[in-house]
Amino acid sequence: MKKSWAGYLFLAPAALHLFVFALLPIGYALFLSVFKWDVLKPNKPFIGAKNYVDTLTDSAFWNAMWNSTKFALVSVPAGLAVALFVAVLVTQRLRGMAFFRTVFYIPAVSSGVAISILWIYIYLPTSGLIASLIQMLNAGIAKANQLLHISLSLLPTDIDFLNDKAWALWALAFMSIWTGLGPRMVLFSAGLLGIPRPLYEAAELDGASRWQCFKQITLPMLTPTTFFVLITSTIGAFQLFTPVYMMTQGNPEDSTRVIGYHIYEEAWSRFHVGLASAQSFVLMVPLFFIALMQERFMRRRLEGFSIQ
Repeated sequence: MKKSWAGYLFLAPAALHLFVFALLPIGYALFLSVFKWDVLKPNKPFIGAKNYVDTLTDSAFWNAMWNSTKFALVSVPAGLAVALFVAVLVTQRLRGMAFFRTVFYIPAVSSGVAISILWIYIYLPTSGLIASLIQMLNAGIAKANQLLHISLSLLPTDIDFLNDKAWALWALAFMSIWTGLGPRMVLFSAGLLGIPRPLYEAAELDGASRWQCFKQITLPMLTPTTFFVLITSTIGAFQLFTPVYMMTQGNPEDSTRVIGYHIYEEAWSRFHVGLASAQSFVLMVPLFFIALMQERFMRRRLEGFSIQ
């Protein structure tokens, strides 16, 4: 301690922030989870594991977990594919790429509430951006039908994406691909720039095509980055809240009631803070195992590189 006091001094602000705003709230939430803690009632009896038992037998909780799982299964793989494609484009040695990197990252630093309002307009039936684009496409289809004497069907323009049970969750997933593009693109760009150029030069001398270089060099070398982005994106998908709160409130028919919104309503609409805390810790279990998978995978990768 005497030899490295300066280092601990520099670490102190970050350690204090972590304790006050992360570890202390987590510990307090764990304390609340074993009480019947109702904000509006003065009596808050100790009930042990009852909140956890109620959570595991609550059909609404598992419906929210299933909605979050479906959301993650769609938004995460699609988001990774789009981010990798954009990262490959913006890492090209062309003039103006820095501008496009900035443009793609803007949603990540924008207000979640403002973005949600923007996408409400995009999804409006008949008058939204998507509906307007479909109307323009229908005009082209109608003109083609007249000129070519064919009968192509017109596309519907009155789909209410956010109030239709068949579309609402997938509309949120599509939006999340756009909002999460920036951070994923930055991570993939860093991984791409870290791949040694001589590998590509040697492959080109051997007659490899661009697709072969991408398949045999880029994807394998990006494995640690891809796995890290996959894990963080999955955890982020299960933490979805602001778009649901602003755009659907879990409707229609609870089809967009994801786990983050369900826990929020349990705590601040029904005021069952103890039960909501227990639900948070139940959610933490699968997220912990996902993070553990990442840690073990990265450790094996580092051991492999050290042996080489």
